[in-house]
Amino acid sequence: MAHEKSADMEINNLPENSLNLNQLKKYAQDLTEVYKSEKEKRKELKAVNQQLMNYADALNKTILELKAANNELKEAYLDTIHRLVLAAEFKDEDTGEHIMRMSRYSALIAEKLGLTDKEVQNILYAAPMHDVGKIGIPESILLKPGKLNNEEFETMKNHTTIGAKILVNSKAEILQLAQQIAAAHHEKWNGRGYPKGLSGEKIPLAGRIVALADTFDALTTRRPYKDPYPVEVACDILKKERGEHFDPDIVDVFLENIDEILTVKAEVDTKEIVSLSDFTWSKRDRGGEKNEDSK
Repeated sequence: MAHEKSADMEINNLPENSLNLNQLKKYAQDLTEVYKSEKEKRKELKAVNQQLMNYADALNKTILELKAANNELKEAYLDTIHRLVLAAEFKDEDTGEHIMRMSRYSALIAEKLGLTDKEVQNILYAAPMHDVGKIGIPESILLKPGKLNNEEFETMKNHTTIGAKILVNSKAEILQLAQQIAAAHHEKWNGRGYPKGLSGEKIPLAGRIVALADTFDALTTRRPYKDPYPVEVACDILKKERGEHFDPDIVDVFLENIDEILTVKAEVDTKEIVSLSDFTWSKRDRGGEKNEDSK
């Protein structure tokens, strides 16, 4: 009886053992397939990652090339602007230094007024074009050493509208700003300027900034009609014209930062600074035309 029971148990266990073995084989096969599949996926993933890295390298290279091309285009653009300005004022030997000084003065004022970095940079590049309209003014008027008569002064005033017409309808942001400046840099805070007689904040801010920067540079440097004025005299004139010719806030900001203004002047100016002891008023200023046209 014991022998029969043992045989029955062995028979009963065989299917179960066989089933377990088959299952293990099946699991082993499945694991092998999974491993092979994952291995292939890793290879594919590695290939994709390498491809992405190649794309990234190519993209970085393209971006660097575009930046270089953009910088070259920007330099060519600014160089063209600079040459346009020089063409308009080529008769003045000091033009190169003048546009460097007054544009940097303008940018410094804009910065101290709290304008954005982009706005400051745009003013720096646009300010030199303020007098581009002088290309249409006769040399006899531009270089006249004495006071302009009424007819000559009316002709001189046209440089604002000529400049605005030269620069109008440009798609370039800097040239659009330059057009505003060319048209507005002889307007006065009290409304007695030209060409439109705008007053106060109706005058574009960039025009108000450049008006002061240009006047200060004209006062402190040699012109065909005058010797350079000492900085002290120029600052006194700005104070007197605060709220008349110039925006009061801009005058205040300028004078509060006069040390930085003079640092810019020293960096650019190759001429000797005039002292008060050597100063005399020009014939034009003695004739009552103080600050009327900085040319």
